[in-house]
Amino acid sequence: MYKNLEDVIKTVETLRSPNGCQWDREQTHSSLRPNMVEEAYEAIDAINDNDSEHLKEELGDVLLQVLLHAQIAKDENEFDIEDVAKVLNEKLIHRHPHVFGNTKVTSTDEILSNWDKLKKEEKPHRKSVMDGVSKSQSALMAAQKISKKAVKVGFEWDCESSLYDCVQSEIDEFKEACQENDKSHMEEELGDLLFAVVNLARWNKIDAEQALIKANKKFMTRFRKMEELAAKPLEEYSFEEYDALWKQAKSEIYS
Repeated sequence: MYKNLEDVIKTVETLRSPNGCQWDREQTHSSLRPNMVEEAYEAIDAINDNDSEHLKEELGDVLLQVLLHAQIAKDENEFDIEDVAKVLNEKLIHRHPHVFGNTKVTSTDEILSNWDKLKKEEKPHRKSVMDGVSKSQSALMAAQKISKKAVKVGFEWDCESSLYDCVQSEIDEFKEACQENDKSHMEEELGDLLFAVVNLARWNKIDAEQALIKANKKFMTRFRKMEELAAKPLEEYSFEEYDALWKQAKSEIYS
């Protein structure tokens, strides 16, 4: 039924075999670590671009990373791809009792609440609400998860206006640190400001990571348009000329 999946598993096994590829044989969990992150982000790019063909290809690259790690573990007599699939299947069944059991739910919120409860039961070694935040993910993504974890136990703002007050307060404190010209204090206050903005995003059910990705893309698009419109090297532009060129680029993109 899943012949292509079985074939690619065998292909990866062959690549790691004595008669396979030297590069593949030399790889370890640690050496492949950057590839896992890079391939995941490339898949996200395809999703953001709404490009199904590109997504199909990038998901294959993500799958390759999973298969390579599983094969490395198999070569070291630790586990194999079957064990990975078994653990995943058991987890999915256990965390969906409304599908595979007799639990009744009436909303997505109930489903998520059950998921968190079952996850907590599976990991009794976690004592703090903050346990389980990945140390390897981006600081922005970690901030979102930290904020969500705190809210789940009731540590929440009383209203959105309080959040705006917090953001403004952090801006003021950052300005004060800048006036002191204390780099360490500036870094601390800027971190507080960024964390407050992440909370504002979370309150409004906005993914801060995706929002920043889109902002980056928008800025690069406008900047490239400025480069196209520039009548002289950008290094020679004054602030006023830059401002006018930026507005022109923005106008042409959205005209």
